[in-house]
Amino acid sequence: MRRRYCQEEEEPGIDLTPLMDIVFIMLIFFIVTTSFIKESGVEVNRPTANTAERKERGNILIAITANGEVWIDKRQVDVRAVRANVERFKAENPEAAVVIQADRDSKNGLLVEVMDQVRLAGVSNISIAATKE
Repeated sequence: MRRRYCQEEEEPGIDLTPLMDIVFIMLIFFIVTTSFIKESGVEVNRPTANTAERKERGNILIAITANGEVWIDKRQVDVRAVRANVERFKAENPEAAVVIQADRDSKNGLLVEVMDQVRLAGVSNISIAATKE
């Protein structure tokens, strides 16, 4: 008896499943380890101070320009809207600190109003940004 073996020709191919698994694992790794930095949305000329120190934990940035504009999260807001915006950010991150980036030529009264609105929003950890000489 003769046995016949029928061999089907298989085309050689590359199995992409392990490659896709690695790509998805790397994507998840980069998403988890990325720190998202929120910016105020405008560049200000900060005053200088000899005692200025770097603070890494400033999650909510508020910028006050020289002509009296208040910026939060790349949007210009009214002083009366600062409280609502800070409350929204605080709801997302309850341990958030506020850093106010006031321009060197901005009005002191506006800075006090912004600080008052931030305190009314329930944040007591407020810092004023300065550059070290």
